[in-house]
Amino acid sequence: MKILRKFLVALAAAFIAITCAAQTAETQVEIKAAVAAANKAMVEGPSKIELSDQATFSLPQGYGFIPAAAAARYLRAVGNVIDDKSLTGVIVPTTKGGDWFATVEFKKEGYVRDDDARDWKADDMLQSLREGTERANASRKERGIPEVEVGGWAEAPTYDSTTHRLLWSLIVRDKGAIANDPQTGVNYRTLALGRDGYLTLTMVTGLSSLAADKTIANNLLAAIDYHQGKRYADFSASTDHVAEYGLAALVVGVAAKKIGLIAVIAAFAAKFFKIGLLAVLAFGAAIKRFFKREPKPAPPPVNPVDAEESPFARPQFPQAASDSKSDRPADASDPVNHA
Repeated sequence: MKILRKFLVALAAAFIAITCAAQTAETQVEIKAAVAAANKAMVEGPSKIELSDQATFSLPQGYGFIPAAAAARYLRAVGNVIDDKSLTGVIVPTTKGGDWFATVEFKKEGYVRDDDARDWKADDMLQSLREGTERANASRKERGIPEVEVGGWAEAPTYDSTTHRLLWSLIVRDKGAIANDPQTGVNYRTLALGRDGYLTLTMVTGLSSLAADKTIANNLLAAIDYHQGKRYADFSASTDHVAEYGLAALVVGVAAKKIGLIAVIAAFAAKFFKIGLLAVLAFGAAIKRFFKREPKPAPPPVNPVDAEESPFARPQFPQAASDSKSDRPADASDPVNHA
């Protein structure tokens, strides 16, 4: 579909500008090939999409679903680190006006008990993340990686015990960046718990459009229906594997891994849940992050992709502070790129 092709090309062009370095011809060829493959593989709504062997997704009209293989190729081409075992696909808008995309993953971590949701305190969770972030900044500074800070919850964690769905959104920005900058990027995370693990739909958008986009994300999550026998209520205590962490540790674990804070996961778990460190580390290692940034103005790279053809406005990436190093190329070894 031509509109989707242009949307993906626009995202790819933004990535090239983000790195602020001329890309090799080989890289640009791969990006264009990945865009073509994604468009060829895309399923347009309305349609029924099977998510692994776990659930069915009723894709609405106006959206496209790119299956795992093509989605992974595209996301890797523009600099993301992908977990092939969990990625099931990417959702994109196929009409004008949508500057977001959403990844869909299934984490086969076992049955996650939700009884701790009654007692969790979002302020305590946020404080743990802030303190751990500050401690981790010393290491980041030594490695020449920009320091970051937790701005707060864009959406505090909430859990619906009837539908077994969890959502939250954390603001993470370069240290010293303008607070509440509407160009700040956010990952709006929604999870649906199941018998064997959880499905997560993560929308990558901007703070300024979060209020509108989160409604879209919630509606998309509601369109996911676990198969009979795979639902949370189908759990069998005598046969099923139980995850060694609860919901609060799940939220902090995902958020901490997003900003490279394995120590935060361990400290939080030890303080509130007394779960095994090895289990926490194993869980944290599985988390990946899809994140985008608003580039500073930079000369176009050699042979740039044809973003000027796009009918979309350039996606609203987070704006770095004027003295930030966020315009440096993404380092795949940096844990901030692995949540």
